[in-house]
Amino acid sequence: MKHLLEVSVSTPQSKPRLRWLRRLPGALADSLERARTRRLLGQLNDQQLSDLGISHADRISELDKPFWR
Repeated sequence: MKHLLEVSVSTPQSKPRLRWLRRLPGALADSLERARTRRLLGQLNDQQLSDLGISHADRISELDKPFWR
């Protein structure tokens, strides 16, 4: 019996919680990046929007989205 390996069994509830915690930093970084780029989009003038091929309606639609989407 001395040579048996210790085995830890995780409960089914702990795995989704751990996945969520592991993904949290990446999700936060993505949300901050979206907020930053939308803030920059809001600063562009009509000529710059035209150069990028973005319509005024597309710009408004993007700026209306919450940072987490």
